[in-house]
Amino acid sequence: MTTPSSGPNIMDPALIADPYGGFDRLREEAPLVRGQSADSTPTWYATRYDDVRAVLADPRFVVDPELTPGTEAVDNRNRMLDMLELPAEFLPYLSESVLDVDGDRHTRLRGLATRAFTARRVNALRPRVEAITASLLDSFGDSVELISEFAYPLPIAVICELVGIPEEDRGLWRTAGSALTSIAPGSKGAAAHELIEYTHALVDRRRAAPADDLISDLLRVQDEDGDRLSDVELVTMLLGLATAGHETTANLIGNGALALLSHPDQLEALRRTPDLWPTAVDELVRSCGSILITQLRYATEDIEVGGQTVKAGEAVQPVVVAANRDPREFSRPECLDVTRRSGKPGDGHVGFGLGAHYCLGAALARQECEVALRSLFDRFPRLALATREHTWVPVPGLRQLTSLPLKLH
Repeated sequence: MTTPSSGPNIMDPALIADPYGGFDRLREEAPLVRGQSADSTPTWYATRYDDVRAVLADPRFVVDPELTPGTEAVDNRNRMLDMLELPAEFLPYLSESVLDVDGDRHTRLRGLATRAFTARRVNALRPRVEAITASLLDSFGDSVELISEFAYPLPIAVICELVGIPEEDRGLWRTAGSALTSIAPGSKGAAAHELIEYTHALVDRRRAAPADDLISDLLRVQDEDGDRLSDVELVTMLLGLATAGHETTANLIGNGALALLSHPDQLEALRRTPDLWPTAVDELVRSCGSILITQLRYATEDIEVGGQTVKAGEAVQPVVVAANRDPREFSRPECLDVTRRSGKPGDGHVGFGLGAHYCLGAALARQECEVALRSLFDRFPRLALATREHTWVPVPGLRQLTSLPLKLH
């Protein structure tokens, strides 16, 4: 397999600056387009709705390249660690989570992780989500920088309560979580080390003094059947839940607030018909969700996608932002429409993924986004953008505002 001399690359500054336009053009070029992944590994970009769904739902596509036949598949995670100057001892914590494994191990880890997101737990959390939201809104003055003062503090508080991270330690997850999403070489090392050490110590504390939280639940499982969940697996799971559980939701709240303020007709529709809020949240995930791409998928055998044969060992990059804007599936996909409903089973959109690796925290993310935005606009009916110029964090694969200053009156 040779590296293409041209073609899309997720690290392309132009694609990072304009992912909507860039991936829309790519989608109309061909069903699958040959390009490069973040570490220059040759990959097929899948951008059309039906093709993205097919790849995500097909168990013959896996996230672990070591499960693919032959030697063509490259372990991108190891190479990314090198690119980001992370020590090798961090590999198990950052690349062997429930997101990064397949088959029986994935089933086992996912079954344990879902303890955090059962319907009972998520429903029971709603009063706390509402209370935390109200407390944050109470602290606003005549203006607010929504990202740092609201969009991040809310999901951090919620996921930390769910996992069992004490309130006095939550600042660590904000600062270290941001470092872990940075692409700057060396920026992740100190953050990863601090979080790993902290989480091991917290697990030891919960082992000595259990509480009503996920850590204690998982420790009970470990005590009952010690070989089912090692300490490394436990810490890895907690790291993944705590970091992924607030970063993507925070970005969705920020992006959603900007989208609604930029489309006053849609905001007015929600004010007239509040029952539309759950539908509106899914429309925000579809139209301005923070996740633009999913993990690479590797073919375990020759598989036809969009009329193109993906050979065993080759990688496919599912581009959810392009699929969610595919005019073959969505009418006027570039438009925000809070009344939009899909006739497809499940979400309709693929903003939370599909198949075995469907987002574990989708229900919680929906709840937090609905409570946050509905409460924000109800509390401040004259809320307005303080500026029409907005900048985005230059992170490939993510849509993340640097700030969102708002006027409240």
